[in-house]
Amino acid sequence: MPKRDYYEILEVARNASEADVKKAFRRLAMKHHPDRNTGDTGAEAKFKEIKLAYDVLSDAKKRSAYDQFGHAGVEAGAGGFGGPGDFGGGSFQDIFGDVFGDIFGGRGGRGRGRGSDLRYDLSLTLEEAVAGKDVKIRIPTLVECQFCGGSGAKPGTKPKTCPTCSGTGQVRMQQGFFSIQQTCPQCRGKGHIIEESCPHCRGRGRLQEEKTLSVKVPPGVDTGDRIRLAGEGERGEHGGTPGDLYVQVQVQEHPIFTREGAHLYCEVPIGFVVAALGGDMEVPTLDGKVSLRIPAGTQTAKMFRIRGKGVKPVRESVSGDLICRVLVETPINLTERQKELLREFDGHMQEGGSRHSPQASTWVDGVKSFFEKMGF
Repeated sequence: MPKRDYYEILEVARNASEADVKKAFRRLAMKHHPDRNTGDTGAEAKFKEIKLAYDVLSDAKKRSAYDQFGHAGVEAGAGGFGGPGDFGGGSFQDIFGDVFGDIFGGRGGRGRGRGSDLRYDLSLTLEEAVAGKDVKIRIPTLVECQFCGGSGAKPGTKPKTCPTCSGTGQVRMQQGFFSIQQTCPQCRGKGHIIEESCPHCRGRGRLQEEKTLSVKVPPGVDTGDRIRLAGEGERGEHGGTPGDLYVQVQVQEHPIFTREGAHLYCEVPIGFVVAALGGDMEVPTLDGKVSLRIPAGTQTAKMFRIRGKGVKPVRESVSGDLICRVLVETPINLTERQKELLREFDGHMQEGGSRHSPQASTWVDGVKSFFEKMGF
């Protein structure tokens, strides 16, 4: 009798991913497992067929050989990886242990665990963020208890193997035909218990201290950037490896500049005389002052770009620009003489008509046209 195709048995396409193969196996094995079909020899045979197909298609080397040479590529005696006799029956729990282990804490690490990552918020001025600097930070941290060596046990004693799980950190619970693996309730997955706790760390294996670290802030960092200090996080329990420390950058607001990526923006107030006649103004940059030429007839909100006076972001090689937005300022607190001069000036302006104020004239003409159209 010809052997059935393994892809057909698992009901998957030949280009099915590893995850698809696993998902199909779980579904079919759940349906046909002997533990769920007591006395049904057909189900048992079907299950063995499914299990064999999965053993081949879930193994990259076996699957490659099967794809090239068919059943001959994976059968014993043909240069393959072994035939039907080497897969084993497997209990219901053995097959689905990875599923329930993920849900109920199975296959978790025990004993020594990696420490937690820590975060430190570092506040910088805009000047410091753009130029970069070396800073010293002081952080609270958990370090290995030097009295018990991180074991958590009283000096001179050692942790003992947990009698409930025999050191595995896991126990099996039977619920009907389900056998569920979960974290040992006595040792909480560690695999050992401490009969006498270290009086210094109270059995935790770690002590809290403060330490000073040097952080090199690269030029061009911005709010949200993180600097990783490997191994400077919280110490792992019972001698486990430490986590990392992430320094989170927060750039303070600046009284003059606003940063957007590589560019800096600033507002430059100018008097209406300078706006009308033009002139030169000194504007600040982060590395000194520069002269900005204001052309005659400049209107408010006009933008001027000064090349290369922005920021060079930490991951880029070219500096951005400084963009100045001019605001024409209306004079206030005028004397009577100044008011008189402005009225005289306005009279001369009226004589010139739209030639001096083209935008205002265009707006007035548009308003008149609107009123006439609406019948006002």
